[in-house]
Amino acid sequence: MALEIEQFLCLSDNFGVLVHVPETGATAAIDAPDAAPILAVLREKNWRLTDVLVTHHHVDHTQGILGLKAAFPHARVIGPAKEAVKIGTLDQTVKEGDTVSIGGHAAKVLEVPGHTLGHVAYWFERDGILFAGDTLFALGCGRGFEAPAEVLYHSLMKLVALPATTTIYCGHEYTLSNARFARSVDPTNEALKKREAEVAALRADGRFTLPTRMDLELATNPFLRANDSAVQANLGMAGSDPAKVFTELRERKNRA
Repeated sequence: MALEIEQFLCLSDNFGVLVHVPETGATAAIDAPDAAPILAVLREKNWRLTDVLVTHHHVDHTQGILGLKAAFPHARVIGPAKEAVKIGTLDQTVKEGDTVSIGGHAAKVLEVPGHTLGHVAYWFERDGILFAGDTLFALGCGRGFEAPAEVLYHSLMKLVALPATTTIYCGHEYTLSNARFARSVDPTNEALKKREAEVAALRADGRFTLPTRMDLELATNPFLRANDSAVQANLGMAGSDPAKVFTELRERKNRA
């Protein structure tokens, strides 16, 4: 049976995501930006929280953990071993190659450092779903707060290797601003022009732009297209090392 996924806003632009397994009743929260809206959705759906899958230590992804544990004391809080001290509330730590089971559905742990040094993503291979946290966004990527841009680039290339049909959930609703930046560095991309219009229409209607898909990101996300000749030419970096092109893209986005 397919996973049921409920996505909703927390804080100003964080996404809360609940992953429910109907046949077992297990429910996992992906990160914990704010306990109150997560608990409200759990009550509305009559779901029992069994797990919290933490992607990284930033407070807007972890500050709701204590509130969730107060309401569901037996829920497991799982997160990256490399950030266990910073998170401080983990029941189980994970690293590259580990597998986490949520109600019989397996999630592979992928270490994707860059945004933070210990950032992980959770890939439900059988279900074709990736929870990317703040490493990959629709039409964008996270800032490299704790590592050089090249480290983040190689993490993104690890995600690019997943099947093109992979559905991707990200940590924030940043897509419209990302689309505007993407068009500034990839202005001749017809697929991107179409997508920017679709994203603008969704946001004008108050709808979410996520989840996205890997094939769509490969066609329109400039941060995944640093090896593309058009992107390189638009940056004045024709023939350059893609990692250096990515670094330039990330520095321009930081200043945007």
